[in-house]
Amino acid sequence: MDKGPVETTLYSLRDEAPDVSQGEDRRDGKRHMTLFRVGAIVLADQRELCLIKNISAGGMMVRVYCDVAPETPIRIELKCGEPISGSVTWVNGNNCGITFDAPIDVLDILATNEHGPRPRMPRIEIECPVTLYDEGHRIEVRALDISQGGIKVESDASLHCDADIAVALPGMAPLAGVVKWASEDCAGITFNRLVPLATLIGWLQERRDGLRKAS
Repeated sequence: MDKGPVETTLYSLRDEAPDVSQGEDRRDGKRHMTLFRVGAIVLADQRELCLIKNISAGGMMVRVYCDVAPETPIRIELKCGEPISGSVTWVNGNNCGITFDAPIDVLDILATNEHGPRPRMPRIEIECPVTLYDEGHRIEVRALDISQGGIKVESDASLHCDADIAVALPGMAPLAGVVKWASEDCAGITFNRLVPLATLIGWLQERRDGLRKAS
């Protein structure tokens, strides 16, 4: 079984739109399975499919299959019948960055998806301390992103594939999981049970509100 990282659409709680550096390919030759969400972009009267690589309140990065140029007005269809207006801010190969005309609520998109078509286990970008318990050993790490099915962490400690892990997130009951892949400084942990979407959304909303109050 391939235990390499799975590359999926990344949802961010940040207000900023993705910058051009996030369009660079940093996979270093490692095998990735791609499960990007499919969306649609409308340029003038032309409607094209695209792959959504990441999305934040202020914008998104997509992989396109048509010619686009910076400063081109564009509409993006994330939810059926609710296009979002924006403009192309940068182009890097097949990737382009789009800034929305007005901020969107990323968590609202995820919550709505609970009752309709949605990408399987979307990843949400987070930055928070996490405590792992590995055979009685306590390991302090930093979360990079989370989904209903697992979490990606950054750690100076060595984590081994197939190790049984308990994941303790701030304000959430510990989650049992298994290390599915590990690199020099990062690891992917799959939860033994899916986190209910409503639970995950509520936890993310609390974190987002806390960050806004702190700022």
